[in-house]
Amino acid sequence: MHKGKIMNIKFTHIRLLVKNYQSCFKFYRDVLGYKVIWGDENGGYADFKTESAIIALFGRDAMAGAVSKSALPSDVTAQDTVSLIFEVPNVDKASQELKTKGVVFETEPMDRPEWGIRTAHFRDPDENLIEINQPLKETENEQ
Repeated sequence: MHKGKIMNIKFTHIRLLVKNYQSCFKFYRDVLGYKVIWGDENGGYADFKTESAIIALFGRDAMAGAVSKSALPSDVTAQDTVSLIFEVPNVDKASQELKTKGVVFETEPMDRPEWGIRTAHFRDPDENLIEINQPLKETENEQ
């Protein structure tokens, strides 16, 4: 019997894993008119603000590399085309809790300073890629 959620897990955005990043960037910015809140046309990653959520674009090959699947062909269903992204207060604690429920992780918790977050990746029963993340804390300079 399900007794409600036991983790503080918040759905934040959809990340589209695209083959043609620049064309998709221009489409979401220029055609659909979404405001870019992170990234640029040439950076390989961008977030677009919508009224209700964030749409993120990320190169399919780059995401495949991040989850150790870059050897698979990108033109078939072997590589992911979408990833669900969830923010958690603590990636390490959340991944441990999920492991106790039988979740097998594709990537263990790791800092990704180039993304500004700490991440871990796993899949749902239908093999959809899921990321949990938390913002990286600013490093305080010591005297």
